[in-house]
Amino acid sequence: MSSETLHEDPEKLGSDVIDAHRAIVSVMEELEAVDWYNQRAKATTNPELRAILEHNRDEEKEHASMVLEWLRRSDPILAGHFKTYLFTEGSITGIETEAEHGGGSDASSAAGGDGSLGIGSLRKVGGQ
Repeated sequence: MSSETLHEDPEKLGSDVIDAHRAIVSVMEELEAVDWYNQRAKATTNPELRAILEHNRDEEKEHASMVLEWLRRSDPILAGHFKTYLFTEGSITGIETEAEHGGGSDASSAAGGDGSLGIGSLRKVGGQ
């Protein structure tokens, strides 16, 4: 897989970039394992095997979450995006619209839980 290799000279990258690369590849591998276990669990007709595969799948989710948290702590830009989008309610694309055009990245003010994209707030009062 090409994502496992560095695309630039490691001597020029520095340890921070290389560690971030390690973490990103690890998240990719963990999520790929989640997918594989999920497919296998769904396909088997053996309940005991299904339970084992589902357990293994959920362990991979834990691993991916731990590495994502390391990335969040290591990358302020990524941390900001996580703060904007994760654990929110309403339309994800509405949150993005509000964050990009609404003057802030605070997800709590973006797109309410009513399914609205917050577009009504763009209308001028009094038809102007």
